[in-house]
Amino acid sequence: MTEQKTYARQIAIDGPAGAGKSTIAKLIASRLGYIYVDTGAMYRVVGMVALDRGISLEDEAALTKLAEELRIELSYNDGVCRVFCDGAEVTAEIRRPDVGQAASTASAFGGVRRALVAQQRRMAAEHCVVMDGRDIGTKVLPDAECKIYLTAALEVRAMRRFLELQAKGSTDTLEHVTSEMVIRDNRDMNRAESPLCKADDAVEFDNGELTIEETVAGILKLAEKK
Repeated sequence: MTEQKTYARQIAIDGPAGAGKSTIAKLIASRLGYIYVDTGAMYRVVGMVALDRGISLEDEAALTKLAEELRIELSYNDGVCRVFCDGAEVTAEIRRPDVGQAASTASAFGGVRRALVAQQRRMAAEHCVVMDGRDIGTKVLPDAECKIYLTAALEVRAMRRFLELQAKGSTDTLEHVTSEMVIRDNRDMNRAESPLCKADDAVEFDNGELTIEETVAGILKLAEKK
């Protein structure tokens, strides 16, 4: 009789932009039947709404109020993560290039992070989750049973993002994509509130030379309870 495998109830995946966190986290959640919590999408919602409403990205008080008031919901069905803001789907809209930078800027504010972290922790308390972001293992789920720091060399991450944007019809150059990634990495790593860093008890996983399937298999092995 084959022994039934069991896995950590909370799987936290952190890492820099372009490391493939969301893609990998979605697949792992699907394999395990867990809830996938795309924390980056939640910050993108705040950034998008701020841009659309003309709210200054330097106004912490206004952005915090916005994050506290927005009703953000995530739905993961048939391999697709759908994002809703106040009942309206914004899955495609939050992937606009300008929204990524706005989200990174807004996420540097403590008030914004606290508002969204509270929502993320509630999700994790109610379900088995796979959660990805930049401070999941250090701040959002410090007691998660499985923590992964997913990374790859800058040139690998930039090329991945460049090809992803090209597939969507973008005319952005690889040089510009790389430059934007460097700026975002520096901002995320050096912000005062919950900077991007590897948790002391996280396993660093470099997937620069691995396929998506190899990465998923490796992380599932790490998440398996012995």
